[in-house]
Amino acid sequence: MAKAGNVKAKLSRIVVAASAVATLGFTAACGGGGGGGGDADTGAGADKRPSKSTSEPKSGPKSAPGGETATGAAEDAKGQPAQDPDEPLTKAQLEKAALATGDVKGFQVAEMPASDIVEDSVPADPAVCRPIADMFLFTTDPLSEAAVGRTFTPDDELDASATSLALLSYPSDDADQVLSGLRTATKKCTAYRHTDYRYTGVKALADPDLGDEAVAYRLLASIEGLKVPTTFTVVRSGTSVVSFTSMNMLDGDKVEVPTSIIEAQLEKLEKLEKFEKLGKTTAE
Repeated sequence: MAKAGNVKAKLSRIVVAASAVATLGFTAACGGGGGGGGDADTGAGADKRPSKSTSEPKSGPKSAPGGETATGAAEDAKGQPAQDPDEPLTKAQLEKAALATGDVKGFQVAEMPASDIVEDSVPADPAVCRPIADMFLFTTDPLSEAAVGRTFTPDDELDASATSLALLSYPSDDADQVLSGLRTATKKCTAYRHTDYRYTGVKALADPDLGDEAVAYRLLASIEGLKVPTTFTVVRSGTSVVSFTSMNMLDGDKVEVPTSIIEAQLEKLEKLEKFEKLGKTTAE
C-alpha cells in the first residue's frame, strides 16, 4: 500500500503542475498577457520494481551531439573505441543527449525531478493496460537501465500545454519489447484504473514515422477531480526509448506533443548515439 501511495502522490504532483500551466494560460487569455498562438501537449503510470538509474538531468547551453560544441565532442571521441551497438547508453550519456534551453525555439527546458520518473510500479486493472499505466510515470517492464527527463514551459503565455519527455536506455532487445508491449496494449485497452484514479478513452493513433519505430496514443486521466487530456508519442532509437507526453487542460482537442520538440530531441539523441556507439569523430 505504501508503494501505491507514493505513485498516487507523484501522479497528483504532475496534475497540479499541468493545472498551474492551464491557469496561467487562462489568465493570460483573459487579462491580456503575452505572445502569439500556441500548440498543445501530454503525460505517464506504474508493480514494485526498483529503478536501476533514475536521473536528475541538467539544463545547459545549446549543445551539439552530447551537450558539447561539435568540435569539443569530436575531440572527445578521438581515440575512443566504438561502443557495442547493443550496449545501453549510460545515465551520463542520456544527460548529454537530452534537450536543454536553447535547443528548441519557443520553450524553456528544465530538468525533471528524479522522483517523477517512478521507481515502483503498481498494477493496473485490467492487467492488459499495464504498459500504458507504466508509461504514464515513465517506468516500463522490462525496466530501463538508465533514465533522464525534461519538462518544457512554452514561451507563449497563451499556450496552456504541459509537455515532458523521458529518455530511457535498455540492454539488447528490451527496447523492442517496450514498444511491442505498448502497441499491443493500445489495441486492447480502452480504460483502466490505476491506484485510485481512472483513465478512459484510450485510443491508439497512427504509428508515427519516427526513429526505428514509434507508437502514439491518447487518453483522458481523471486525477484529483480533474479531467486531464493526455497524449503520448513513444519512439525507439536503437536500444533507447524516448517517451514524449503532453497535457492540455484548457483545450483537449489540441493536445499533442509539439513536433519541434520531438524532432530536436531525436536529432540530438541520434547524434550522441553515432559518437558514442559508432565512434564518430565529426559532427554536423
